[in-house]
Amino acid sequence: MHESRPIIALDFPAFTDVKKFLALFPAEEKLYVKIGMELYYAVGPEIVRYVKELGHSVFLDLKLHDIPNTVKSAMKVLADLGVDMTNVHAAGGVEMMKAARVGLGMGPKLIAVTQLTSTSQVQMQTDQNIPTSLTESVVHYASRAAEAGLDGVVCSAHEVENIKAATSQNFICLTPGIRPSGSLADDQKRVMTPAAARQIGSDYIVVGRPITQSEDPFVAYQKICKEWQG
Repeated sequence: MHESRPIIALDFPAFTDVKKFLALFPAEEKLYVKIGMELYYAVGPEIVRYVKELGHSVFLDLKLHDIPNTVKSAMKVLADLGVDMTNVHAAGGVEMMKAARVGLGMGPKLIAVTQLTSTSQVQMQTDQNIPTSLTESVVHYASRAAEAGLDGVVCSAHEVENIKAATSQNFICLTPGIRPSGSLADDQKRVMTPAAARQIGSDYIVVGRPITQSEDPFVAYQKICKEWQG
C-alpha cells in the first residue's frame, strides 16, 4: 500500500495562499495534498474541486464524528467531490464507521483517527478516562476500524508495527508529524523522520511546515521524497 508521494499538508488560512503555493511546483508534478479543517471551513468544497482540477490527489482531513446516519450522508457529499481519501474518528464506533464506508463507497480510501498525535498517554488517561496504555488504545481503535471495513488509520509511526500485527499488512498506516532530520518538532509530541517511517512500515506520511514554510518548497519536497522513497 506504499504511497510513494509524501502527502503535503496545505495548512493555509486562505485560497490565495494555496494557489500561490501550488504554483511553485511544476505543472506536471502531480502532488498528494491534505486539506484540513481550517482551509475547508474557510473556502468550502471549491478548494477540493480546484486542487482536483489541477490533477492532484486529495486527502480531506475532516475527522467526521457524529451519529451514523449523519456521517453516512456527509460521506456521500465528499464522495461526489472526488476526494481520494478522507477520515472519521474511530471513537464514533463500529456502526458509525460502517455507515461512513457505505456513504463514501468503495472508491476512495477511508481511514480512522485513533488518538491524535498531540495526545500523550497521561492526557489520554486523564481527559478520556481510558486506563490502558496509549498503544493499547490505538491498537484497539485500529482493530475496530478494520472490523468496520475501513482501509486504515492515522497513527504515530511508533504504533505501525503493533497495528499491522493486530489487523493486516494491507491495513493502511498514515503517519502525520513527519519531520526531515534536523527540523523542529513544533506542536507534535510524537514525531519521526521520513526514512524512519519508511523502515517502520508506514504506508503514507504527511508533511506540513517543512515543505510549506520552506524558502523553496519544491526543493524541500524533493528532498523529503528522496528520504521517504529510500
